[in-house]
Amino acid sequence: MRFELALASIIGMTGVMGVDPGSIGMGDALTTANMPEEFLDDVYFVEHVPLMALQVDPRISYALYVPTTHYTADPAKSGGPKLPLLVYVHGTGRNTVAIFDELVPFSNSTPCAIVAPVFPMGLDGPNDLDSYKQINGKTLRSDNALLSVLDQVSVRWPGIETSKVFMMGFSGGGQFAHRFLYLHPDRLAGISVGSPGRPTFLDNTQDWPVGTKDVQAVFGKAIDTAAIAKLPIQLVVGNKDTEIHGDEAFWEWKKETFGDGGLPPMNETRVESIEKLRDSWSAAGIQTQFNVVDGVAHQETGVRSTVLGFLGPLIAKGI
Repeated sequence: MRFELALASIIGMTGVMGVDPGSIGMGDALTTANMPEEFLDDVYFVEHVPLMALQVDPRISYALYVPTTHYTADPAKSGGPKLPLLVYVHGTGRNTVAIFDELVPFSNSTPCAIVAPVFPMGLDGPNDLDSYKQINGKTLRSDNALLSVLDQVSVRWPGIETSKVFMMGFSGGGQFAHRFLYLHPDRLAGISVGSPGRPTFLDNTQDWPVGTKDVQAVFGKAIDTAAIAKLPIQLVVGNKDTEIHGDEAFWEWKKETFGDGGLPPMNETRVESIEKLRDSWSAAGIQTQFNVVDGVAHQETGVRSTVLGFLGPLIAKGI
């Protein structure tokens, strides 16, 4: 009964943050601003929000955590502050358990909301594993999908700040995160990039995703290194993250099976590749906080406290 009462209160929805709700499939969406605030928990709009489909592309979904005591349902009426948003990008295993468990205390204490987009395997065919990391898949621009997620969140949760967000990604998530940084520094307020095994370097002699020679042709925009250099950036890796994924025979088999193109073979350790990424950025005037965590191999939870130690003060300070 409560859901029906709340649904009946939807009238005259207008755009949030310049977003036309109808253009993103949210024209008749129930929002925290157009329903009784006491019903937010009943319709699962606070705390752990059920996995939600991206309306413009239901292949993509996202998980969201919104701390009740810190959320302002309708800032336009109350004048209350908006919650900062932390984007958590999963790795190759598509494990989003952190947002449902491990990151909840951080969200409650900082405070901030946390969103985790989910890019499933098979987006570009039954054998696709990595297209979301590369950004420019055959059937999906994963960066644009995330921007659509932020648009959808801005409509349904107007009390969350989506114009600029914080981001964290480890391994495959770190690959997505630093490539998103190249293309959309204007949407970021701070970022932590963890252990990306096959990074894209600022190298104008090689094409994407190894280098950045053809970025203008592929994405229709240039990389703004000056804008990137203004952002707080962390590069983080465990000092024991020295195992190379797959041996030479594996990468040769993969090349014979799937051909060239896409992400290159992994031929150096993640410690080596992230050091090269740091140097690539430094040469372009982009300074980073470079953290090597003692005693940690390729383990996201092993660097978690270092990542949150970097992002926490930034988020608490505000945008």
